[in-house]
Amino acid sequence: MAQQTGKKRKATPDHGPENSGRREFFRAAAAPFFLLPRHVLGAGTTAPSDRIHVALIGAGGQGKVNARALLQQPDVRIVAVADPNEQADYNRFYYKGTAGRLPVLAMIREDSQRRGIQMPCTGYVDFRELLDKEKALDAVLVATPDHAHGVVTMAALLRNKHVYTEKPLCRTIQETRKVVEAARVAKVATQMGNFGRSGEGMQLFCEWIRDGAIGPVREVHAWAAPGLAYEWKQRPRETMPVPEGLNWDLWLGPARSRPYHNAYAPVTWRLWHDFGVGSLGDYACHHLDPAFQALRLGYPSTIEAASYGAGEETYPTASLVYFDFPSRQGMPPVRVTWYDGGLAPPSPPELESLRRISRSGHGILFVGDKGKILGGGWAESPRLIPEAAMQAYRRPPKTLPRFSGHHRNWLDCIKNGQKPCASFEEVGKMVEAILMGAIAERVNEKLYWNEEQMLFTNTGTANAFLKPDFREGWTV
Repeated sequence: MAQQTGKKRKATPDHGPENSGRREFFRAAAAPFFLLPRHVLGAGTTAPSDRIHVALIGAGGQGKVNARALLQQPDVRIVAVADPNEQADYNRFYYKGTAGRLPVLAMIREDSQRRGIQMPCTGYVDFRELLDKEKALDAVLVATPDHAHGVVTMAALLRNKHVYTEKPLCRTIQETRKVVEAARVAKVATQMGNFGRSGEGMQLFCEWIRDGAIGPVREVHAWAAPGLAYEWKQRPRETMPVPEGLNWDLWLGPARSRPYHNAYAPVTWRLWHDFGVGSLGDYACHHLDPAFQALRLGYPSTIEAASYGAGEETYPTASLVYFDFPSRQGMPPVRVTWYDGGLAPPSPPELESLRRISRSGHGILFVGDKGKILGGGWAESPRLIPEAAMQAYRRPPKTLPRFSGHHRNWLDCIKNGQKPCASFEEVGKMVEAILMGAIAERVNEKLYWNEEQMLFTNTGTANAFLKPDFREGWTV
């Protein structure tokens, strides 16, 4: 176990103003009302029997974003929050403000007070204690750093909880495959947080391409704007005191022990091999998703990366990753090229000469035999180019289902027993392919994937990264 240099804290619930007796009182008092049908309460009111009790595991920047989204849903009650960090400053990152267990608990409790909700929300340092103690839990939302996704998600699935896990689903291919199989066995509603999947743009990409709007597609280009600044290229040699309120050993979780340093958290964990998957893991599940959906992609046959700015234990500052997919379901082979760190494909001639290919720094371009479709990141705003082609195109009927939001789709499926649009089984192969790209960034050689053997056939170096190097006591 990692040695802490800060003040040790017990992994006990943060009850705040509620003590355990009052908590049990509210549960007992609420129990008789869970049988009330909606019509008894009146129109526009959610019956207690329809409410979904959710636990949030991971209350950092993205956890706080997810908590806000859940609080907008009238049939959700966030009943517990777990995070090994009490509070952290996110102002130098895109999240801004503060996040952590205490700020998120305060936000949830303030929302409950404003709405007159008589149900406490309990804080935990250790997610395992939360899962053991919260017996009335229906669902879990996982927004931890990537290295903990697999162990937390698996723990929830083994308890037959519905699970929403942020992208990428797991940090390694082996974890991903095990989690997908566990979800299949559990038969619960699962959703990965690639929220563009539930948007209108995703459905349009699929309908237009399958309609033959640009003919057979042979190239796809997707790109992301520069992300975090890469200040570290090797592990810091100096140590720092563990901040007050952070249980560093629990934050490390399954990752190999190392002394605390602010080079790792908050947010910058994404840059390190042991904790994240770099820019590719951050954005590709969003921006490559239209290609996997519309072209029905599975596993690539070869993967190759060219990058710069990588450190001994960190992902590159910028990279190009080439995925070659074989023919499938009547579609020709296709090369998918990923760009990040400010790299992007040349602007196609169909665009006006002075117009940039992407004003936001994120986007996707499909190149077919008969034309091109350009869209933004997160499957936003697809358009045939040039504009004359868009105006001339007779759009097909909208045959694919539409959704009223990514969290809403997950919650609805919890109730109706259907599969969410980004269920673990649906996104598993895409996640694995993206993780192959991250491995290619690390080994600096072209990789050949064998789907039947489920390994790279030309190198043992890359195969070593297929599974995590967990420390003793942690497993998926």
